[in-house]
Amino acid sequence: MPISELMSKGIELMFLGMGTVFVFLAVLVFAVSKMSELAQKFEKSQPQPQTSQPTMAATNNDHIAAISAAVHQYRSKHK
Repeated sequence: MPISELMSKGIELMFLGMGTVFVFLAVLVFAVSKMSELAQKFEKSQPQPQTSQPTMAATNNDHIAAISAAVHQYRSKHK
C-alpha cells in the first residue's frame, strides 16, 4: 500500500470517528436538556413540604456559648 493511500484511509477513519463522537455528544446534550425540562415540570407540579426551621438567634447563641467555653478551657490549660 502506498503512503498516500494509507494517509487517505487514516484521514477518512479520523473524520468518521470524530463525526461519530460529535453526533453522540449532540444527541447526549439534547437528551439531557429535555430531561432537565421534564424534571423541572414535574418538580413544579409537586407541592413543597413546609418545614419549620429553628431561629438563627437561638442557634447562634448556643454555638457562641459552646465556642466561648471551649476557648476558655483551652486557654486555661495552655498557659
